[in-house]
Amino acid sequence: MLRLLQDSLLMSVARHPERTALIAGNVRMSYREVTDYACRLAHALRARGVRRGDRVAIFMDNTWQCALSIYGVLLAGGVFVVINAQTKRDKLAFILRDSDSRALLSEANLVRVFAPLAEQMPALRVLCSAEFKAMPSSAERLDDALADMPSTAPPQSAISLDLASLIYTSGSTGEPKGVMHTHQSMLFVLQSLVEYLRLEASDRLLCVLPLAFDYGLYQWLMSVHTGAALVLERSFAYPAQVLNVLETEGVTVFPGVPTVFAMLLAAHEREALSFVKVRRVTNTAAALPSNFNTRLREIFPNADIYRMYGLTECKRVSYLPPEQIEQKPESVGIAIPGTEVMVLDEAGRPVQAGEVGTLYVRGSHVMLGYWNQPEKTAHMLKPGRFVYCG
Repeated sequence: MLRLLQDSLLMSVARHPERTALIAGNVRMSYREVTDYACRLAHALRARGVRRGDRVAIFMDNTWQCALSIYGVLLAGGVFVVINAQTKRDKLAFILRDSDSRALLSEANLVRVFAPLAEQMPALRVLCSAEFKAMPSSAERLDDALADMPSTAPPQSAISLDLASLIYTSGSTGEPKGVMHTHQSMLFVLQSLVEYLRLEASDRLLCVLPLAFDYGLYQWLMSVHTGAALVLERSFAYPAQVLNVLETEGVTVFPGVPTVFAMLLAAHEREALSFVKVRRVTNTAAALPSNFNTRLREIFPNADIYRMYGLTECKRVSYLPPEQIEQKPESVGIAIPGTEVMVLDEAGRPVQAGEVGTLYVRGSHVMLGYWNQPEKTAHMLKPGRFVYCG
């Protein structure tokens, strides 16, 4: 029985220890190697004072260390806070202080951003993937910290209602908000996503999206949950490189956003593309233009195309079954399995067809609330654990 998010990893390694879990550039790691690293990191974090419920910030690019650090924090009993590597210093400072992070995991190329903050936050334990001249005095080299740590999972004390993650919003309309998700809510989402996307252990999922973005994060979590493999790329900035990886690694699931698909279609116009091994294409973050449907089928002739809608506050709201994409090309679809979605008027009554209302979502996937922001939480969450998309 899965109670904690990290149980997915422990289950997958027990079943298939030598199966490929992660491909990131030249790095290929089995489930055994992923688990060994995550366990050693967990012990290192505990040795440096991380306790149940403590927040640990992961400020890294889309690297294998970033992906494995997520499970290291969970196995330590902590709450992971993945921060986009493009984050500027002032926003990074806000997130570190707002989350009251006990530790920061980062890498040498980001030292110029986090080093001044580390000097201002002496209680923050910093572990960096490589040594660098400008390293703050309080920082340690990550490899040194892991050197003598055991590769067995430390005892677990968390329960399913404990926080697993803080996912910070972009802050485009003000200060970022830390969205609180528990082990229970994240496991529920994983099971629902895997069900309607029909994922299997034989799948290979591509991720060109930041792991700090919940759409990117869940590609890794879904891969581990099903015992599949993740092909992790830093971005889609160099499409030709990514498309080569797509073919050579036998990717079967291609998640994207409209900008990624627009670049893909532009490349297709210059030279016809065809990836016959891909069987799932998914889109969220923004509406996929309806005229993309037919053109994407030219590139992915054997794939089901999933149009989806989501919110950080509940991860995923709805999806359109791929069999209905031609009949309802503008639809946001139906509620994900195990949840409810309603469009209500100002009096809380269901609206009639063609009327405008507010979208409400109910289910175990709804966030616990916003970190340190009870007023905004009360405004967003309604009695009965409804979250509204107003």
